[in-house]
Amino acid sequence: MLEEKIKQITDDFNSDIKSVEDIQKLEEIRIKYLGRNGVVSSLFDELKKASNEEKPALGKSLNLLRNKITEDFNSIKTRFESLDDLKEIKIDLTLPGTRRQIGSKHILTQTLDEIKTIFQSMGFSVYEGPELESDYYNFEALNFAPDHPARDMQDTFFINKDFVLRTHTSPVQIRLMESHKPPVRAIMPGRVYRNEAVSARSYCMFHQVEGLYVDTDVTFAELKGTLVSFAKQFYGDDLKYRFRTSFFPFTEPSAEMDITCFLCHGGGCKVCKQTGWLEILGCGMVDPNVFKYVGYDSEKYTGYAFGMGIERTAMLKYGIDDIRVFFENDLRFLKQF
Repeated sequence: MLEEKIKQITDDFNSDIKSVEDIQKLEEIRIKYLGRNGVVSSLFDELKKASNEEKPALGKSLNLLRNKITEDFNSIKTRFESLDDLKEIKIDLTLPGTRRQIGSKHILTQTLDEIKTIFQSMGFSVYEGPELESDYYNFEALNFAPDHPARDMQDTFFINKDFVLRTHTSPVQIRLMESHKPPVRAIMPGRVYRNEAVSARSYCMFHQVEGLYVDTDVTFAELKGTLVSFAKQFYGDDLKYRFRTSFFPFTEPSAEMDITCFLCHGGGCKVCKQTGWLEILGCGMVDPNVFKYVGYDSEKYTGYAFGMGIERTAMLKYGIDDIRVFFENDLRFLKQF
């Protein structure tokens, strides 16, 4: 019977295939079973003589047999061919190895990691927030007046009347204070967006690190001590610094911190506009009006906040004079760091 022949040929093939030692013997087996006059072809000829009732089942068995033989043949052939390829590969073990080239962290990531490490050593935690912000968190809760210039289309990317691409990381301060009771000590890094013309000193997207500390009896002296400690760890112990009065809607009093120019070392040049100083961050004591939005008792708690741009910080430390190079992905620039 044809069914018994199919079983017998299956057993014969399994036995033959086990004894194969090279690709020439394998080809002989392929011809024996799958050739035009091979065993499987003869079985298909016998299938024509089977009854109509038997043909479907027998035909299925024959197809399975042919597919199995073909798959086993191809699998073993591939293995033999790979072994032949390996035999042709000549390796001189006396040659020195080739050093693998691996990537490195972007200079902005390196700068941010260093900043985070310094502040974490001072007890600051790290928090992040959404880049798409509501007008409430980006402006209103930070004490921006309704007619403040920063709300103008010239400065802010508005998604609609209620949502913007955040212009600073300060909204994370509000979100953090809403969900945590004092004391709060944290830094908040992230991308921010400004509707500004792209130039050597400004870009439409950049990175900031915001800092916040709220507790009882927090003073401006503590703020200055924290920032001076950071600046000396980041830029070096020999730097000179100064604080200038300034204005920010969410801090009062407010100040900006300057360090000596990295190019002229205080002598005056076009980068520092002949002043000898470069601004590195803004800071101040948290305005009591901000505490009202988050439910903090401004009679009991005080706090300070500060913020700095990562690109500007990296430019000052490494003497980079064009912010655009951070985003051009030029390996000649990136490999320097």
